Amino acid sequence: MLPGRQVLLIEDNAKLAELYTAQLNAQSAVVHHCVQGGEGLEAAQTLKPAVILLDVQLPDIDGFEVLKRLKEMGVSAPVVVITAHGSVNRAVEAMRLGAYDFLVKPFDAQRLIVTVANAVERHDLAGIVDAVTRPISGGFHRFIGGSAPMQAVYRTIAAAAASKASVFVTGESGTGKELCAHAIHAESPRRGGSFVALNCGAIPRELMESEIFGHRKGAFTGATADRKGAAEQADGGTLFLDEIGEMDMDLQTKLLRFIQTGRYTRIGENTEREVDVRFVCATNREPGEAIRDGNLREDLYYRLNVIPVRMPALRDRPEDIEPIAAGMVKRFAEEEGKRFRGLDKDALDQLRRHDWPGNVRELENTMRNIVVLNDGDRVTGDMVTTALTSGGRRILSGGAGPAAPLATEIRPLAQVERETIEAAVALCGGNVPKAAGALGVAPSTLYRKIQSWRNAGNGVSAD
Repeated sequence: MLPGRQVLLIEDNAKLAELYTAQLNAQSAVVHHCVQGGEGLEAAQTLKPAVILLDVQLPDIDGFEVLKRLKEMGVSAPVVVITAHGSVNRAVEAMRLGAYDFLVKPFDAQRLIVTVANAVERHDLAGIVDAVTRPISGGFHRFIGGSAPMQAVYRTIAAAAASKASVFVTGESGTGKELCAHAIHAESPRRGGSFVALNCGAIPRELMESEIFGHRKGAFTGATADRKGAAEQADGGTLFLDEIGEMDMDLQTKLLRFIQTGRYTRIGENTEREVDVRFVCATNREPGEAIRDGNLREDLYYRLNVIPVRMPALRDRPEDIEPIAAGMVKRFAEEEGKRFRGLDKDALDQLRRHDWPGNVRELENTMRNIVVLNDGDRVTGDMVTTALTSGGRRILSGGAGPAAPLATEIRPLAQVERETIEAAVALCGGNVPKAAGALGVAPSTLYRKIQSWRNAGNGVSAD
């Protein structure tokens, strides 16, 4: 009933102490006995017991004084007061001073065990409530922000990290789904193992199976050597599969079996291998929609969606914009050798008014643009306005404005789409997955469109 639980017993009667200790030891509790109150106060600080049994009659300090000092010291363990028969009034006084319960001598073993067990359960529940309700200030791992939506994310990560259960992260593009996966890994007992990330939308479908499971030399054209896949690299650690809905359906079937059994086969081999991997998957699409569209196996989704985490959009946590932007300005200024040390009020007002369809990734792109193209002690409102309306950002945010002539505003949809994609790719330095993230689509969608333009001639270039 009490395996390994630390019980601090403050009792000057040697025979009674021996009896209580034997009764609790029979329940696998670990009992630390102190004869005097002062000794007990020191032990309470060093041992951090799950429960304290306190006799009110002690040779050096009155038990009530010990109870008061325990409270002043911030000792969280519940205190069960032991008092003599006929001293119920003293027991009631002890309860008023913060004692959890009391035992009136003489009492039998069952009464002692039940009282201690209840006190331990209360201690455990108090710890859980504290963990769930205590705000995490400043940030969490690489996250920045203390808003209520992010507090909920932090608590879910902290609660889920110790488990091996699969985690399914959803949320709009740019909300930090990979950061979430990193935090789960860093919080978990697997933190000493590898964290391996694969973007299922950025890798050609014909290569995806090799990326996950590896291949043997000569298994296909270009397989010039044996290669470990992500599954083997992540053994003992965490495998993060981003944009899981972009994975080929046949490969999803193989992935489902791998998740269920922990076994897989390299391409070109017949021997099964076994690994210990914790899965974290993510998508910026609604899973139900992906299942209906035939892009995600329903059985795979339910296998992965043991612990769901929903990343909030930046517009849903506006109070986090200022600390995130300030942190980015400081980091980019150090990287670029600039003098920026913060943002002025007008700049912050501009940032708060923007709806950030690209979320934190768009904010990061904007702040980097400002730091690279400007200089000064503080980011100004004019700098923010220019960054948000220049180049492709004007296209991405909806055109040239209401004053523009109607004839120049209405263009073929295909043309607008191509201009938007080309502008996004250019702004992201040719990085197609990054551009896809800012646009809220899968990288494979952009790759297909870019390839179609190339086939037609004069296609956009991309790294």
